[in-house]
Amino acid sequence: MAAAGPGSDIPRDDDPAAARDDDRKNGDKLSEEEQSPIEEVALTVPTTDDASLPVYTFRMWTLGLLSCALLAFINQFFSYRTEPLTVGVISAQIAALPLGRLMAAALPSAQLRLLGRSFSLNPGPFNVKEHVLITIFANAGAGGAYAIGIVNIVKAFYGRELSFVVALLITLTTQITGYGWAGIFRRYLVDPAEMWWPSNLVQVSIFNTLHEKDSRRKGDVTRLQFFLITLACSFLYYSLPGYLFKTLTSISWVCWAWPKSVLAHQLGSGMSGMGIGAVGFDWSTVASYLSSPLATPWFAIANVMVGFLIVMYVITPAAYFSNVYSAKTFPIFSSQLFADDGSRYNISRVVNERFELDVQAYNSYSKLNLSTFFVFTYGVGFAALTATVSHVVLFHGKEMWSRAVAAFHAEKLDVHTRLMRKYKPCPQWWFLALLALSIFGSIITCVVFKDQVQLPWWGVLLACGLAFVFTLPIGVITATTNQTPGLNVITEFIIGYMYPGRPVANVCFKTYGYISMLQAITFLADFKLGHYMKIPPRSMFTVQIIGTVVAALVNLGTAWWLLTSVDNICHTDKLPQGSPWTCPSDRVFFSASVIWGLIGPNRIFGSLGHYQAINWFFLVGAVAPLLVWLAAKAFPRQRWIRYVNMPILIGATGNMPPATSVNYTSWFVVGFIFNYLIFKHRKQWWTRYNYVLSAAMDAGLAFMGIFLYFATREDRIELAWWGQDVDNCPLASCPAAKGARSSDCPLSAS
Repeated sequence: MAAAGPGSDIPRDDDPAAARDDDRKNGDKLSEEEQSPIEEVALTVPTTDDASLPVYTFRMWTLGLLSCALLAFINQFFSYRTEPLTVGVISAQIAALPLGRLMAAALPSAQLRLLGRSFSLNPGPFNVKEHVLITIFANAGAGGAYAIGIVNIVKAFYGRELSFVVALLITLTTQITGYGWAGIFRRYLVDPAEMWWPSNLVQVSIFNTLHEKDSRRKGDVTRLQFFLITLACSFLYYSLPGYLFKTLTSISWVCWAWPKSVLAHQLGSGMSGMGIGAVGFDWSTVASYLSSPLATPWFAIANVMVGFLIVMYVITPAAYFSNVYSAKTFPIFSSQLFADDGSRYNISRVVNERFELDVQAYNSYSKLNLSTFFVFTYGVGFAALTATVSHVVLFHGKEMWSRAVAAFHAEKLDVHTRLMRKYKPCPQWWFLALLALSIFGSIITCVVFKDQVQLPWWGVLLACGLAFVFTLPIGVITATTNQTPGLNVITEFIIGYMYPGRPVANVCFKTYGYISMLQAITFLADFKLGHYMKIPPRSMFTVQIIGTVVAALVNLGTAWWLLTSVDNICHTDKLPQGSPWTCPSDRVFFSASVIWGLIGPNRIFGSLGHYQAINWFFLVGAVAPLLVWLAAKAFPRQRWIRYVNMPILIGATGNMPPATSVNYTSWFVVGFIFNYLIFKHRKQWWTRYNYVLSAAMDAGLAFMGIFLYFATREDRIELAWWGQDVDNCPLASCPAAKGARSSDCPLSAS
């Protein structure tokens, strides 16, 4: 076994309860009090632990750092392409197993000394705890660094100066700040069994599949066999929607039935319209924006679909066909920015030399207009934020208060928390020190490089205050529903009012507020995975911090290389025909900086704008959970009422755009089949194979996506036949009003 290194977790011997659990035999039955109260967890997560397994091994560090850097480079590189390719952590997780076993078989077991400590290059068989830590490393690389978007829009879209030092400081500080919030709230979001983090069960299931000896009855397949078969099928099948038959991504039969009707295309398009009758036979369509429906509990799926149906099929058509806000002048579903006549908004006409809004030019040109759906997307974003706070206070406030009171007293623990008590915890000062260091670094960056960053020092403190307030309620939502409401809209809204006309300040404030909260949620989710897999907490902390720093450096290095070496990157009007460097995600980020930063919310949603009524959504969101809470109190026997989750229901369309109707409808169908019908009627099959199926589908798609990209894209090998037309609803981007101008509408072009 490798010797313990700095920060390693030596098992504690002062916890009799932990000792009893360590001695538990595999066949021993847990009492009802010890078992997790969440059925999915009880059916999936192992209840034993081997504290003797080494974790700080040479192969863990080698494979972990390699996978982190490789995924960070690949995903950052592909993010600039017209067809972005995201390689998920599942790919690295699967590849690590044979590589780890190969190193275990080939490396010598000689003892080496480093920094005064001895360790072995090969302490024994490759074990599951090493595998988990490698996956945590990979997850840090696969997640990306949101702050790179700031670098991209400043250098590529606005054409302004931003030094590498400033970019590095912004990237590192925004990535690290979230660990401080996570440390403060981990007692409430990791230890309680009720905070079960559904998405982690996919990872737990695949670790069990790859490492456990799986017995089977005659005629059945083991979970590993099922995984490999499904992976192969997913890999081969994705060659159809990924290359040979792209129409499978979104089939809109309404558009086929009425090929010349603008109305039919608006109603039937799954990509640019309401998606009535649209269906996708592509796993990337199903899982790309809402995560795997197999890993999302049924009540959350139902809440998301009810919210989607209300926004997409009630609010949007009612507003559009009533011509609210001159809606018919613009497409029904679009994230583009429009002038009053329906043409694309020319941003360069309203920016002055100081990189601020030219108010006189703006007033003489046109107000900024949004599509109907885009307007109400911001509205439901407002409502989701207040609904999150209201819901958590009403439904979880008593529980959180009681946990705060009980924090200094003994408490009942489920088996997983009890097993983890044998390891040394991470001291609270580790997290607080990181938090103080990152906030101090952020303030120094904003003060010293104010001309480039635009954000004043008080903006950093305000953004951090918002992240602190919302980490706990949003963490509760994520830990119980697998859906994460975002702070992007409210952070843009607040700084847009307080410090208007400065686009870089706006996106920096959003990144410090929104992403530090999101990083905290990611950290806590990984910590819960380590909790389920019985990984020493200090080892988890070390790997997460190092992985985050390495990934940030690789992300920024890759971005800087492309921004300085690819001519006219992100400028579609200046790039050669067929060039892939169009930066689709950064274009959305740029549009947001224009809406909230350059022009500002006061000229859109405030007294100077024409979307003032959207602000009522704040009140709607605050009141909605209260109505559900009152209904649950009035009708206590109607248990289904407590499953109505207003933050999820209201914020259901938060991923649209870039997500589209067909993503939601396909996601719902798959989720209904597996997490309702099969879970209810074939629970034994669901227990054995459901999460394995999800992981295999993800892995097969990722591997084929990489293969297709390198096999075809660089040589521009394309097929030309009717099966390559995704959606086939070109008129969906046309406005309903006659005479309106739209560069995306073929009728306007003709």
